[in-house]
Order: sequence, then C-alpha cells, then structure tokens
Amino acid sequence: MNTSSVPTICITSGEPAGIAPDIILKALQQPFNARILVLSSSTILQQRAKQLGIELKIKNHKTSESVLTHSAGQLDVINIPQACEVTPGKLDVNNAEFVIKSLELAADGCLNNDFDAIVTPPVHKGILCETGTHFSGHTEYFQQRCNSDQVVMMLATEGLKVALATTHLPLKEVSSAITKESLTQVIEALNQDLKTRFGHKQPRILVCGLNPHAGEDGHLGMEEIDTIIPVLKTLNAKGMSLVGPLPADTLFSPKNLENCDCVLAMYHDQGLPVLKYKGFGNAVNITLGLPIIRTSVDHGTALELAGTGEANEGSLIIAINHAIEMANNAKKVS
Repeated sequence: MNTSSVPTICITSGEPAGIAPDIILKALQQPFNARILVLSSSTILQQRAKQLGIELKIKNHKTSESVLTHSAGQLDVINIPQACEVTPGKLDVNNAEFVIKSLELAADGCLNNDFDAIVTPPVHKGILCETGTHFSGHTEYFQQRCNSDQVVMMLATEGLKVALATTHLPLKEVSSAITKESLTQVIEALNQDLKTRFGHKQPRILVCGLNPHAGEDGHLGMEEIDTIIPVLKTLNAKGMSLVGPLPADTLFSPKNLENCDCVLAMYHDQGLPVLKYKGFGNAVNITLGLPIIRTSVDHGTALELAGTGEANEGSLIIAINHAIEMANNAKKVS
C-alpha cells in the first residue's frame, strides 16, 4: 500500500477502438482527491482528444515526482506504445497485447505497492481471445495474476450492492460450481472486504436461493438444503450476519433491502439484472477477495459510440470515486 495520505489510482487503457479513451478523457476533466495515473498510449489519448474537441495536457509519469492530487484536464500517463494505429469502432487484434500490457502493469504496480487501486474501463474479450490467450473477464484475469484462491464479483449502485457466488459460467454449470467449500470462501471474502474496504463493522448480507422459491423445501431443488443452508448456519455460528436463503423474486423488494449491506446472488443473471435496472450507467463493478483493490465500469466497449462524443463517463467517475474510498478505508485498517 502506498504510504502517502493521498491514494494513487491507476486507470488501465481499456479497448482503444471502443469508448475507453473517450470516457477516460471526459472523466478526468474534473479534479479528484487522489493521484490518477493512466496506463495507456499518449498518442491514442491525444488523437481521441482532438477528435472529441477536448483540451488536454499530458505529462509522462515520473516515479520521482511528489504525490499530487489530480487536476482537471491534466493527464499523468505511463505511456504504453500501441502496436498499430487505432480507428474508433474498428477492432484490431494487433493492439490486444497493448491492452494486456496495461493490465499487467496495473496489477503488478498494486502488488508492489506503487498504486493503491486499479480502475478498468471496458475491454473486448473476443479480440483478446484471438491472441490465443483465453480471457473470460477482468475478474478472472486479476485472480490469476494475483494468485488468489477465491474472488468475488460485486456491482454497486446507490442503495444496492450485489455480489455473485459464481461469475461468468454457462447456466448449466452453476449448480455444480456451488459447493460448501466455494460458497464458504465467497462469503468469507465478501464479509471481510465489506468490513475493511467499505467500513461495515458487522455486514448484513441477504443470500439468494439457487432455485425458484429457494427450493420450496426441496420440492424445486435440493441445493438449498444440501449446500446453502448448512453453510449459512456454520458461518452465522461464527458471528456473521447472513439471512437466507431467500427467494430471489421477492428478495429485492424495498422492505427486504432495508438495513441490508449486500445481496449475494448465486449466479450472474440472477442478481445483476436488478442492479443494472436500478443503476445502469451509475454503477461500479468491484472485484473482492484480491490482495489489491479493483473497480470497473458497468458497461461494455460500445464500439459504435467511440469517437462520437456520446459516450457517458458517469460509471467511470463512480468507479474512480469508489476506488478512492476503498483505498482510504484500507489505509485506515492497515
């Protein structure tokens, strides 16, 4: 962890042919109470700024510089040369290694305590996979890079946080992926990070059932009886505050969400449609269970909007602010 009182936040490049450069440039037109480093190509940023009509001052980062808070419109850039020219809206596999390099520098910088948190704009998974390296998502990438046993994907918007017991899996694989061991690890990681990075002294977590009506006492599935309920009983006996398993179709009502710090859904499309309906464009994706802090936007590359000026930077701003808040909370308990 950076010992300065002001956290250092790094922003990765994202997919250069998409809206990542646009939202970086637009988001950083405002000040932040942190040092912001952009891990990208100075050339790409300058070209996109010109296309968008954004006045921009770029300085190449120097490690010897004293820590300063981010000033509006001035980018502190760790330059990563792109492999080829970037055309907004047109993917090019030749720049995939440039994108991966940005992620590598960000992860290693946090592990080496040079940065306090990573913020990731969207990447294009398909183009990254075309290099021959399987890339299923940022969550899985940082898990592997950080050698973490268990990570938890969580999205947050105003008034609601939703974490996932499984991430990017085909629906037919979800049930077998939820074991007593894996669910225990997910809940322990979630509970710990809600304490250390969000300041909840005793997190209250509502847990979804896997099946309709949370299994209806075994008539609609046995996963609740065989796996979820035993895990919740064991962890509650250790002092956690877990409620469930609850039917997902009624769990998200306002009354149930009162005094709730987070909802744990069993799979991606059980919890995230509700979260994104409530706050799409104003939500943040957070990876828990890592030795580092990572936040991200809640949307994709939007190739059709690249270079048009129509991309909304709101989610990136929220991701930056969450990264700053989490880094400050982590400093308090370190």
